[in-house]
Amino acid sequence: MNQYRMPVVWSPATRDHDPRNEVWVGVATTGTEVAARVDAILAAVTGAGHPVTEAATHPDDVLARVHEPSMLTFLAEAAERWRQGPYADLVGQTRVVPYLFTTPAMTAGLPTRKAVAIHAEAGSYVYDTMTLVGPGTWEAARAAVDCALTATDLVLAGERAAYALCRPPGHHATPAGFGGSCYLNNAAVAAEALRAGGHDRVAVIDIDAHQGNGTAAIFYDRADVLYGSVHVDPGAGWFPHVVGYADETGARAGAGATRNVPLPEGTGDAPWLEAVGGLADWVVAEGCSGLVVSLGVDAAADDPESPLLVTADAYRAAGTVLGGVGLPAVVVQEGGYHLPTLGGLVAAYLDGHGG
Repeated sequence: MNQYRMPVVWSPATRDHDPRNEVWVGVATTGTEVAARVDAILAAVTGAGHPVTEAATHPDDVLARVHEPSMLTFLAEAAERWRQGPYADLVGQTRVVPYLFTTPAMTAGLPTRKAVAIHAEAGSYVYDTMTLVGPGTWEAARAAVDCALTATDLVLAGERAAYALCRPPGHHATPAGFGGSCYLNNAAVAAEALRAGGHDRVAVIDIDAHQGNGTAAIFYDRADVLYGSVHVDPGAGWFPHVVGYADETGARAGAGATRNVPLPEGTGDAPWLEAVGGLADWVVAEGCSGLVVSLGVDAAADDPESPLLVTADAYRAAGTVLGGVGLPAVVVQEGGYHLPTLGGLVAAYLDGHGG
């Protein structure tokens, strides 16, 4: 039996985002979510024989069902507004980075107004200092959405599965906020598109090293899209720090439709694969007819963001497990930052999913 070669969707525009730095604990550090990630993955998946196609342009309809309009407008305009400001001359900063966060601790119940200065307004949407916006950020993030939607189109047209080479990643983007190197939630968009395409109940299984707080938030009170994640325990001090615990199981109509499986630092292949298998069994038992896989490969041992010790063999096995549930699947790229091994890890998962 010939192995299924999963179609790969990508866009050259996903290279256009260049954050340059991440500001972590007040220090500008070299960014890890770089354009070279696209080329590393593309080389590996084409070398493995997966057919590649460029993303088609899609309207904003599905995107607007995932994110608040004000956030979309801010992201689309932020780089140009920053360029027109004094920041490059004053401090040499060419990227949008907030210095003020309008949290409840700051506003303390007072009536608030929209900030006039973009360096203040930015903190109404971006929730960390690591996720900078520059020329090309909106274009790349929007192209990543088109990758996810084109892959979904292929699945709705009859493909068993399709892989969206999304960059920047998306699973940390919430309805009205962005962070964690994510701007627009590609996996949530794919899930919504599967729903609109006739799937009554869709599951998102997230195997990135960190819980996708954005995807969890978007679907937390809904029963039609399940969200399951296996990730490093945020209680051990890992992003997203304040959410991603096992007792977060959904609310209102979505009660029971969220499942978090936090794992200790240093967890290796066997416990990680057991957790992936448990999520696969769960979505089958819940009667889902479509699947989105948030494929982060930053749980691998060599990854600079890795608190876990997952091998390429385990990613291949995870692909076999999730492909084995028999659901049409859109595989969406999330994290993974060790360029020498990144492409091979993605290819291993795709080969496993294709059986």
